[in-house]
Amino acid sequence: MNHLLTTERLVLRPVTAQDQTWLLAHWTAPEVRKFLFDGATPSPAEVTEAVEDSVRDFAAAGYGLWLVRETGGTDLVGTAGLRPLEDLGIEVLYSLEPGAWGKGYATEAARAVVEYALGPLGLAEVLAEVDAGNATSVAVVERLGMTPFEVVPGLLGPMTRYRGTR
Repeated sequence: MNHLLTTERLVLRPVTAQDQTWLLAHWTAPEVRKFLFDGATPSPAEVTEAVEDSVRDFAAAGYGLWLVRETGGTDLVGTAGLRPLEDLGIEVLYSLEPGAWGKGYATEAARAVVEYALGPLGLAEVLAEVDAGNATSVAVVERLGMTPFEVVPGLLGPMTRYRGTR
C-alpha cells in the first residue's frame, strides 16, 4: 500500500529515522508542544521512540506519522498522523510550524489522514482528543465533521473526545 498522501496544496510522507532532528526541533517549540504534549518538552529518546513506533505501525497496520510539506516545496510545515488512543480506537493528530498557521493546512492534512483511515485502511471511525483551551483544534475537528462524544480529564484541564465515521 502506498502511504504517500497528497492534497491540493500538501504532500504527506511517512517519517523516517532521518527526520528525527527536524521532529525534535518542531516538537520542542513551545507553541507546538503546548497542546500536543501538554506543554512538556519531548526528549530526543521520546522522538526516536515516536519515529520507531511510526515505522513499525506503518509496516504492521498501514498508519503512523506523516511529515507535511507544501506541494512543490522543500520545507516541512508540520506533521499529521494516526495513533492508538488508549483502548478506544485510532486518533488523528497534527501539528504545524507557527509560520504555517492560519492557512488551513491543519484541516487539509488532517482530512487527508482521516479519509485515508476511513477509506483505504477500512477503519469504521477515527477519534480526536482536544484540550478545552485549544479552540483552533476544536475548529479543525468540527470542519472534519467529527462530533463530540465524551469529556475526560487531562493535564491541562478537560479534553473533549470526538469521533468521525464513514
